[in-house]
Amino acid sequence: MNAQSKPSKLIKGATGDWEVVIGMEVHAQVTSKSKLFSGASTEFGGAPNSHVSLVDAAMPGMLPVINEECVKQAIRTGLGLKSQINLKSVFDRKNYFYPDLPQGYQISQYKQPIVGEGAVTIDLEGGDSVTVGIERLHLEQDAGKSLHDRHPTLSYVDLNRSGVALMEIVSKPDLRSAEEAKAFLGKLRSILRYLGTCDGNMEEGSLRADVNVSVRKPGAPLGTRCEIKNVNSIRFIGQAIEHEARRQIDIIEDGGSIKQETRLFDPGKGETRSMRSKEEAHDYRYFPDPDLLPLEFNRAYVDALKEHLPELPDEKKVRFMRDFSLSPYDAGVLVAERETADYFEAVAKGRDAKLAANWVINELFGRLNKEGKDIAHSPVSSAQLGGMLELIADGTISGKIAKDLFEILWSEGGDPRAIVTARGLTQVTDLGAIEKIVDEIVGKNPDKVADAKTNPKAVGWFVGQAMKASGGKASPQAVNELLKKKLGL
Repeated sequence: MNAQSKPSKLIKGATGDWEVVIGMEVHAQVTSKSKLFSGASTEFGGAPNSHVSLVDAAMPGMLPVINEECVKQAIRTGLGLKSQINLKSVFDRKNYFYPDLPQGYQISQYKQPIVGEGAVTIDLEGGDSVTVGIERLHLEQDAGKSLHDRHPTLSYVDLNRSGVALMEIVSKPDLRSAEEAKAFLGKLRSILRYLGTCDGNMEEGSLRADVNVSVRKPGAPLGTRCEIKNVNSIRFIGQAIEHEARRQIDIIEDGGSIKQETRLFDPGKGETRSMRSKEEAHDYRYFPDPDLLPLEFNRAYVDALKEHLPELPDEKKVRFMRDFSLSPYDAGVLVAERETADYFEAVAKGRDAKLAANWVINELFGRLNKEGKDIAHSPVSSAQLGGMLELIADGTISGKIAKDLFEILWSEGGDPRAIVTARGLTQVTDLGAIEKIVDEIVGKNPDKVADAKTNPKAVGWFVGQAMKASGGKASPQAVNELLKKKLGL
């Protein structure tokens, strides 16, 4: 599925080039008010053990009951990933001991998941795109959380997260670099947020990834993989892959061999370390959960959900390029987050879309990044920015005045047109007033005049001086036209 690896993706070793092969298992917490098999709340941040039902605590005789909203969310996600939806799937028990897993097993799906094969296309810097295969998506319940920092000798258990619905999205080993892996998780998070099936908040643990990494000589069979567990940031995923690939290459080149194991990434040290040897599937003793019937629905049920899916990033990007004549890069930046796309569309509708894209991407994003804000908390609304663009379009203000106006809108708010009127920010289009400024500059700089006649590009200096002398209020078009007339260009 993956395009032939380019030399830039290969890692140099002492014995030549190596290729890194990456597959990911992404755990996405389903957006739902209650848990997968109980009515307890899924709200983040409650007091320990305040969102726990008798089912989550595995009290004797308590039986799981499937939450239909979680099933719908999994189907919507499968549709968004262009995947096959399996009309019959089975819940299995995956047996293992964790102190924060009261049942002694996790209810998951093994051989018959709810969603089968699909694909995600990722765009890379430089205009390349890569298609990454999706192996499957299955529903499972999350475990609780062990807290080791509350007591010097005891560990505490918080079951608030126990039983929360997760979608495990498994990619094929189609990724060939840390950059591709980061782009894949970013795109996946974007799709989930557009669909409203997972909020994608990695800092709250509602999206985390296990990363499988192996290395091989280009064209050789797949090497032995190591799994890096529970990485909760896109940046850390890149660092973990780069460190792990180098570690494996060094071991093999020193004559050693890679043993299949589970590792953890330490962000402080920027390295992976061994956690445990990797279990095989048969060690979990999977078997169908006797308390849950197979999950069955018909094609009409799936089609009804498909009908109400929102426009997804890839489709929106194509539409923005078509309707607003945007470059693939600009369209890609604007559709990465649903809120950003909505904001841009509100600004661009009925206005100069290219100018709107320029202001949103460069000025607005630049300022938001600098102040650590997201688009939802932008001090400048889409209506205010749109109003400002109208003032540029009708010649009321120049581009330079617009930057001053943007600053006022950011700091103080208000209606753009009212601010321009009240503060006398309108650009000077009166040719008589501009002519005086131009005549003065031309008169004082005969050497520059001579230069401009032989080098028309030098006229830019005069424009700059005239704009400066007018406090940025002169109409740049009027200044240009007058100068060409005066200099005989």
